[in-house]
Amino acid sequence: MNKIKKLRKIFINKNLDGYIIPKNDEFFGEYVPELNDNLKFISNFTGSFGFALILKNENYLFVDGRYTLQAKIQCGKIFKIITVPKKNPSDILKNKKFSIGFDPKLHTEPMFKHFFKNSKCKLIPLKENLINQIWLRKNKKKSNKFYKISNKNAGENSKSKIRKLSSILKKNKVNVHFVSASENVAWLLNLRGSDSKFAPIPHSYAIINDQNKVYLFCDLKKISKKLKNNL
Repeated sequence: MNKIKKLRKIFINKNLDGYIIPKNDEFFGEYVPELNDNLKFISNFTGSFGFALILKNENYLFVDGRYTLQAKIQCGKIFKIITVPKKNPSDILKNKKFSIGFDPKLHTEPMFKHFFKNSKCKLIPLKENLINQIWLRKNKKKSNKFYKISNKNAGENSKSKIRKLSSILKKNKVNVHFVSASENVAWLLNLRGSDSKFAPIPHSYAIINDQNKVYLFCDLKKISKKLKNNL
């Protein structure tokens, strides 16, 4: 509860009425690394789907039917547990005109349209994730190196995949394609990593243009000189 009091003090100082905390991190993978699990930190909830809405006087945790009982056991004393789609945030916030903050790196537009479509509240994107101001992470994030897999194991070399995707862009008269899913970056570049506990996912983004040019965005500490030359 002390964590919530600290968070509430921060968003009130920013003239906000609430703050949204999702389960996922900025890579939207199936598994969220322990050090990125903001929802578990604030609520103690360990399920794979859910998001918290902290208001000035109420704490809500939205989960689907798989986790209703689990959520009540893990955090029902502090949070009101709401099962979606039986009830959505827009139902809780009906006729309210709150200003609610969120980290834009951790949400999607379809998510907001689905859960807040009938709400009169203003959703305010913030430059900094407010959880970072109250969670002093003791363990440093691992910087295990990315690595390439062989063309034999991949089934096709990355240059061939890039040419095919670039060709599709040209046909559709598109200059640039943004690859937001790390799994898709892994497939496109035959790249693997150790950023997920249960899968060889390299947390990254990529941009590919219609001239076969690829820009890879990631933690550069995870790119060895050998891999950089290979790429």
